[in-house]
Amino acid sequence: MATGYWLLQSLQNALPGRQVCALLNQTLVSAADPAFADPAKFVGPVYGRDEAERLAADRGWTVRQDGTHWRRVVPSPRPQRVMETRLIRLLLQSGAVAVCAGGGGVPVVRDGQGQLTGVEAVVDKDLTAALLAEALDADALLLLTDVPHVSLHYGTPEAEPIGRTTPAALRAQHFPAGSMGPKVDAVCRFVELTGGHGSHRRPPRRPRHPRRDRRHRRHTHRPRPRRPPRRT
Repeated sequence: MATGYWLLQSLQNALPGRQVCALLNQTLVSAADPAFADPAKFVGPVYGRDEAERLAADRGWTVRQDGTHWRRVVPSPRPQRVMETRLIRLLLQSGAVAVCAGGGGVPVVRDGQGQLTGVEAVVDKDLTAALLAEALDADALLLLTDVPHVSLHYGTPEAEPIGRTTPAALRAQHFPAGSMGPKVDAVCRFVELTGGHGSHRRPPRRPRHPRRDRRHRRHTHRPRPRRPPRRT
C-alpha cells in the first residue's frame, strides 16, 4: 500500500480540486492455472542453501537457487478479472482518478461454494493492468519503465531500440520473462483485443528548480553591466 499512498498524495498535489482515491484490489485467478504446479516467481529475502531447505521443510515452501543464493518461489497465475472493476468504472465515470491494481492485485480463487479465498501467489502487474484497461474500454495502455525504449538485444553492443511496431512483430522476438517479457505480452494483448494504442516509455523527469541547482545558476548567471565612466 506504500506505493499507492505515494501515488495518491502526488496526484492530489498535482490535481487540486480532483477527487483521487487508492483502492485495494482482488484479482481473480484460476485454481487450475498451470502455474500452481510450477512455482517460479522469486519473492522475499535471500538465504543460504541450508537455511532455505530448512524453511521449505518447516513451512511447506518451494525454494530455488537465484544466482549464488536461494529464495522462495510462488506461482504466478494469469489474471482473469479484477473483482472491483465495476466500482472502478463508477469512480472514473464520476470524474475521479483511481489508483488501483497495485502489484497486480491480491490473488484470489473461487472455492467449491463459489466464495472468494486468497492464495499464495503473485499476479503480474502488467498483465493485470492490460486486463483492467480492456475491461474499462480504455483508449490506451501506457506502461512506465526505467528505460526509454523496448530494445532488441538489450544490454549488448547490438542493442536496437524499437519504435512504432505491431503485436505480431513483437511476439516474433524474444524478451526475458523476468523483465521486459510480461510488459510486451501485456501491451500486445491489449492492442490485439481492443485495437487501442499501447506504449512502453520512461516517465519524464521533473526539471530541477534553478534556485536549487547551483550548476544551473552558474550557467545562467549574467554579470552586472558596468557603469559608464563618470564625466568630469
